[in-house]
Amino acid sequence: MSTFNRTAARKHRQIRVRKRVHGVTERPRLAVYRSNRYIYAQVIDDVQGRTLAAASSQEPAMRSRSLNRETAAEVGRMLAERARAAGVETIVFDRGGNPYHGRVKALAEGAREGGLKF
Repeated sequence: MSTFNRTAARKHRQIRVRKRVHGVTERPRLAVYRSNRYIYAQVIDDVQGRTLAAASSQEPAMRSRSLNRETAAEVGRMLAERARAAGVETIVFDRGGNPYHGRVKALAEGAREGGLKF
């Protein structure tokens, strides 16, 4: 009899998503990591192996706020602003094995509001 391992299941989903999602110089990858307390997002060029822009809810301006959908949307808007300053307009979205729901969806919508095209 096997037991359910939540972390292993998320890793399997993450690998399945990464088979199809690959960031290139023209369209880098927006990778999202969500923990119970914080949410992190990076815009990554997989060809060069560089992070072009990053934002998280752990930054000093947002540290006092609890993690909810509004905070995640604000992180998405901050990331979009930084990505556009780095010259990125279009991206591919990597949800990192998380379902496209709740805080991950709010971050994506915040990035769209900030001017990024998915």
